[in-house]
Amino acid sequence: MSGYVLGLGEIDDTRVSLCGGKGAHLGELSRIEGVQVPPGFCVTTEAFDRVLRDAPSLGERLDLATDQKEIAARSAEVREEIERLGVPDDVAAAITDALHLLGEETPCAVRSSATAEDLPTASFAGQQDSYLNVVGTAEILRHVSRCWASLFTERAVTYRLRNGFDHRAVRMAVVVQRMVPADSAGVLFTADPVTSSRRISCVEAVPGLGEAFVSGLVNADMYRVLDDEIIEKTVATGQPVLTDEQAVHLTRLGRRIEEHFGRPQDIEWCLAAGGFQFVQSRPITTLFPVPETADDDNHVYVSVGHQQMMTDAMKPLGLSVWQLTTPRPMAVAAGRLFVDVTGILATPQGSAAFLDVADKADPLMGDALRTVLARKGFLPEGEGAGPPFPGTVPAEIDTDPDLVTELIGNAEASVAVLKREIQGKSGPDLVEFVLADFGELRRILFDPRSNQVIMAGMQATWWLNENLLDWLGEKNAADTLTLSAPHNVTSEMGLALLDVADAIRPHPEVVAFLQNAGDDFLDHLPGLAGGQEAYDAIQHYLGKYGMRCVGEIDITRTRWSERPAALLPMILTNVRNFEQGAAAHRFEQGRQEAWKKEQEVLERLLLLPGGEQKAADTKRMIDRVRTFIGYREYPKYGMISRYLVHKQALLEEAGRLAAAGLLESEEDAYFLTLQELHELTRTGQSYGEAIRERREAFKTYEVLTPPRVLTSDGEAINGSYRRDDLPDGALSGLAVSGGTVEGRARVVLNVADADLEPGDVLVTAYTDPSWSPLFVAISGLVTEVGGMMTHGAVIAREYGLPAVVGVAQATRTIQDGQRIRVNGTDGFVEILPTS
Repeated sequence: MSGYVLGLGEIDDTRVSLCGGKGAHLGELSRIEGVQVPPGFCVTTEAFDRVLRDAPSLGERLDLATDQKEIAARSAEVREEIERLGVPDDVAAAITDALHLLGEETPCAVRSSATAEDLPTASFAGQQDSYLNVVGTAEILRHVSRCWASLFTERAVTYRLRNGFDHRAVRMAVVVQRMVPADSAGVLFTADPVTSSRRISCVEAVPGLGEAFVSGLVNADMYRVLDDEIIEKTVATGQPVLTDEQAVHLTRLGRRIEEHFGRPQDIEWCLAAGGFQFVQSRPITTLFPVPETADDDNHVYVSVGHQQMMTDAMKPLGLSVWQLTTPRPMAVAAGRLFVDVTGILATPQGSAAFLDVADKADPLMGDALRTVLARKGFLPEGEGAGPPFPGTVPAEIDTDPDLVTELIGNAEASVAVLKREIQGKSGPDLVEFVLADFGELRRILFDPRSNQVIMAGMQATWWLNENLLDWLGEKNAADTLTLSAPHNVTSEMGLALLDVADAIRPHPEVVAFLQNAGDDFLDHLPGLAGGQEAYDAIQHYLGKYGMRCVGEIDITRTRWSERPAALLPMILTNVRNFEQGAAAHRFEQGRQEAWKKEQEVLERLLLLPGGEQKAADTKRMIDRVRTFIGYREYPKYGMISRYLVHKQALLEEAGRLAAAGLLESEEDAYFLTLQELHELTRTGQSYGEAIRERREAFKTYEVLTPPRVLTSDGEAINGSYRRDDLPDGALSGLAVSGGTVEGRARVVLNVADADLEPGDVLVTAYTDPSWSPLFVAISGLVTEVGGMMTHGAVIAREYGLPAVVGVAQATRTIQDGQRIRVNGTDGFVEILPTS
């Protein structure tokens, strides 16, 4: 056939640029043994380019659109122009010749096939038009033109813009295929779209061609198939559309297609004359990837991000740095880290201990793990107790405040040595020095005494909550007893930003300037009235906390010291909402509340049978928790302080590599592991193609949501709360900081967008230490991710904020501006009716 038209047999997956995603996949499908595809041809993108040559200004019209209304208007102009131009004569001649082979009066499907369609990263499903039962050459030509025009519908243009595709670079091919007189039709997913299990295939089937199903007018029969066995079947009406044997045979064909393409597929099929034919296959783009393993055994993974309050995708440098930091091996999937806990769960005592820790940290993770354990035969059954899991063994350590001071001093001294010794190093020597320094980082971070201090504080918290509930009926008593505990570097960070606001508030010119300041605002501050004082206060703050940022466990994230303007929304919120001296007042107020609670609890205990012993034990635990609980936040602070030193030196080296032409930019280094960066400095080996591929992959990872628990079958399990004690309509979560508060919900997904007023309740996906300065301005906290001892929970208790974490879909269920009630004692959130 001509350059404007190719038969499906001439097409394979290498011809996406010529035949679009759908056309390339259909050509590839037709090459798979045993897989039938209706005959047809593809009108190539060269034909589309031929049309655009007659209307060169079409792309420019879309470039002028700046908002949704303009996009709609200009898209309509472009579509009308394409349909008016129609099919050029030379293209029409090529299509007419191809139609002779199908039969000119044969009903055909005319289907759009854009070059940005059916891709591994974005399906573009439903964004362009397709037409069925088109008969006759004239009608085929008219509908080819309509398919071209559908590239510029408002929804298609908006979809491309939202997904980062340049509409000027996307081109349209059109597939023309003989219609199949189908007895039934439907969709086959070679992985379960609900659970993501790669072992389960799902079939949806309706009588006829399936138009009514696609239009939502009829329900489909549904079959779930595991290992050639139907494990679930739902028949929509009366007689099943497929026999069980047909459904199983269809899934076998689907597995053959999946194997050919190398990943799970979303397949459109039809059944005619007793045989299955396939009219489309595209990758399923919503599945979370499975970590690679060296064996075919079953594995269970838990998410590191849910424990570290950073569920976003990380770049390769960040992943490698975190893997060098932790002694526990970690698998990577979609830019996230997972720990393989199969061995821990394999023994009864090991699984019991781990589940106990998981329940305390994140009940949803505990429930998800129980879901896996309940499946007979999924995990091997081991014997014996296995090694004790951290957190299950009592911390044998005296309640000694000097130990905390010593540990902090050791960490600070070690960072000071690092800053001094890294000076002047470059090339392989620098990267080797950084690699070697992870030994020192781990020595400080995993000092056995440090872990004992952390565990002692956590265990004392649990002891107080459990025993005071039993003895006095007090829920979460430790929440008040730990207010304003010493050495909590994260809560101190939030209060210190109040002090920065104190330095700015008296100077109206500075306040006005900062409200519209850019990234270079520090350069201009000293020239304003009161600006030097503000400048000094901010620089002092950055000197102590500038290593922090959102998602700080990823070394590639921009630190506050690298972009101080990220602090301005929080500073201005504090200027607006607080009076001078608020930091010292709040800390002392918390300390007094904790002391009063301690006296109250001890007095009540003395009135109980055995009260003197109960009071003495409780006093010891209160002293223990106040001595140790604040240190819980310090090791991460020390680690991030070290990361900043590493990052600054590595970025300087990346600049030298870019200047030498070995990287295109400094930030290319973020898409290399630290080990690869070392190899680059040592040998000059090119990683250009790998960097480009990883940049593209990272875009797809960013839109995926990692599960709490992931199996080697690909099943994503997030767990659920199994409670029947909630008010009607309440959202269940984990109670992490006691008390109840009502207020306006502020749904904030980016800390830089926070615009808070006194009394607001912060609702977000997760919080890490960088969010802590916001806590001084809110009355309560709700997050989708978190546990009893994660940072948001710790700081909420420190500030006395009612908080509920682990509330599934909180940022989608709760609307910004709604009034909500947060019950941080019993662990639920209520959306209040509007007055």
